[in-house]
Amino acid sequence: MTAPQRPENEHRGVELLRGRWAGTGSGHFPTIDDFEYSEEIVFAPTPKPFLTYRSRTRGLPDGRPLHMESGYLRPVPGNKLELLITQPTGFVEIHRGSVDAEGTLAFTLLTLAASPDSKPVTDVRRVVRVHEDTLTYDIWMAHDQTPLTHHLHAELQRVDD
Repeated sequence: MTAPQRPENEHRGVELLRGRWAGTGSGHFPTIDDFEYSEEIVFAPTPKPFLTYRSRTRGLPDGRPLHMESGYLRPVPGNKLELLITQPTGFVEIHRGSVDAEGTLAFTLLTLAASPDSKPVTDVRRVVRVHEDTLTYDIWMAHDQTPLTHHLHAELQRVDD
């Protein structure tokens, strides 16, 4: 007798990330000055078994708009998740990963597509951790002549709507 299958819309990673998160982060990269930012991330439910994703950042302390991206988090076969992201800077990312027992989602980049006028980003890695009501993430980026390098770290708290 086999164990009953979990419905797609009850995937552990989807449930872990669902909601609105707010907090701060810091960024660095060899070609830019270090910076601090505030961020809001929303993983919102839909009638389908996936979440919409939206991230907005603002510089600290002045509040100037910095970065935004949007997309979807969706369960795929093999108890995995895909994170599909579009950025107005001309990039589309598709990542795949799974949730470990500690609530870490280590994504592997499947596709990075760029418009002809975008910056020369050649690789992106994302790791997201959820512990209780805290979400942290780290992002690595390769750009032009710079190899894959740690770029962003943030810690956000779940915010009740």
